[in-house]
Amino acid sequence: MASSTSRSPLSQSVALIWRTLRSMRTALILLLLLALGAVAGSLIPQWPNSPDRVLDYQRKHAFWGAFFDRAGFFDVFGSWWFVLITVLLFVSLVACLIPRTRATWRAVRQRPIQAREIDAFRHYVERPVAASPAAAVEASRRVLKRRFFRVAQAGAEPALAAEKGGAREVGSLLFHWAFILLLVGVVFGKGTGYTGYAVITEGDTWIDARANYDGQIRPGRFFSGDFTGMGVHLRSFESAYRSSGQPMDFVSRVDLLDPQGNLVRQQDIRVNHPARFEGLNIYQINWGWAATLEVRDDDHVLARQNLVLDKEPVPVGVEGVPAFAMPWYGVMKVTSVKPQMAIEVELYPDSRAYYQMLQTQQPVAMLTDYQPLIRYTVWRGVITDPSPTTFDKTFMRKTASGFVGADRTASLETGKMLPPGQSGGLTLSFPDLKRYTVLQVSRDRGVPIVLIAAILILLGLLPALYTSRRKVWVRAEPSDDGAVLKVGGFALQRKPQFEDEFTKLVDAMTKAAGGAAPEASPDKEKVGSR
Repeated sequence: MASSTSRSPLSQSVALIWRTLRSMRTALILLLLLALGAVAGSLIPQWPNSPDRVLDYQRKHAFWGAFFDRAGFFDVFGSWWFVLITVLLFVSLVACLIPRTRATWRAVRQRPIQAREIDAFRHYVERPVAASPAAAVEASRRVLKRRFFRVAQAGAEPALAAEKGGAREVGSLLFHWAFILLLVGVVFGKGTGYTGYAVITEGDTWIDARANYDGQIRPGRFFSGDFTGMGVHLRSFESAYRSSGQPMDFVSRVDLLDPQGNLVRQQDIRVNHPARFEGLNIYQINWGWAATLEVRDDDHVLARQNLVLDKEPVPVGVEGVPAFAMPWYGVMKVTSVKPQMAIEVELYPDSRAYYQMLQTQQPVAMLTDYQPLIRYTVWRGVITDPSPTTFDKTFMRKTASGFVGADRTASLETGKMLPPGQSGGLTLSFPDLKRYTVLQVSRDRGVPIVLIAAILILLGLLPALYTSRRKVWVRAEPSDDGAVLKVGGFALQRKPQFEDEFTKLVDAMTKAAGGAAPEASPDKEKVGSR
């Protein structure tokens, strides 16, 4: 047979790599690297989630931005090194567990093995009993069975070998296999699913399709594009606040529709109370105002739009500013006129709060739609950015500004509000104000796998908490007064507790074997605890 030194350098290198991967230490190091990569992915902006933040980071940090981009830190979970660590972790865990699983399976099927010299064990006791050797061993077997020991007898000889606690090793293997299953569930669920945001105005219906996410979707690496086609119809949105402006409750009252448009059920979606439907999890995330705006040229309607508005963020460092104290912003673009026109909109849902803010020069919470008011600014020129959420003023000039109230009309040429019923030239009207809701829609097919894995992990931990491996050997030799019961024991875990357990076990065997022989003297009993 060829010696190991005759193997090629390549085969030796492969064997070394395989031995390294089979080490549990390697698995722990890979798990730590995976966790560090996940932390980096949560701290550094990512291309799939927030490309604007990535570009902003690169503008502000030229050196680190270029380094992170080349190293894949802006797309951690899709980078080659993160995928490599994940694959190596799977291989290492499986390589560690397969030999352990085989050994455990053999140990479970194998009967307890007899020991040669039981008096060499740390725990050893000799007790004279009244029963015969065969009866003493049979009594000891019953005692061990009641304490959940697996017992094997050495043929016709009065000797037993017993052990328990094998469930501890089985539980450990179950825990580690379940952990692999958990990783598989996470990778499968995130890789084949998606997470997106649905913006729905009161009275509108939203359908689960890629186009309806308006680009606000993060599909998994292996997502096949099979959207459910289910619908969400927003009947109404309600919110409740404390006097300080702190939110108390957001609730979207929706109808859930099947792909054919039929009503399946009605449900209220609240924060931390999502709706689950057709494999989707629908969470309440945010809300806002949607103003219906209409631009006319005399009696001809140039544009009518249900404009979804964004809230201006509260300035950092401003203390005591109530929630939703700032106006809501949006821009309406009209490309059918020459020159083209864009209308910047500032919505003040509560005109009373707006006038109070003008008087006190302090932000005031605007939580209701009491006589809403819009301040607008008209820009004319060339619209270079058709996006409904951004506005490039490079080739635009401001021509007018003014106010328009609910159910009123304002001139876009003079910036003045017109008397009720009067119109003329380019005008802007504000006929309706509704609320919209922002729902996070997630599809994760790996949830059942993760749930099963979590249950198996808990089941695998229970034996480690409540069981310990114990081995006991019993022999009986004839004596003038009956028999001498010899008991040896060995503990693999929780050795200090085994002191008391072993004593109680021997006492129970002695009692079951008829008790100590009547004429036995103390010097005939040998107790050893080495």
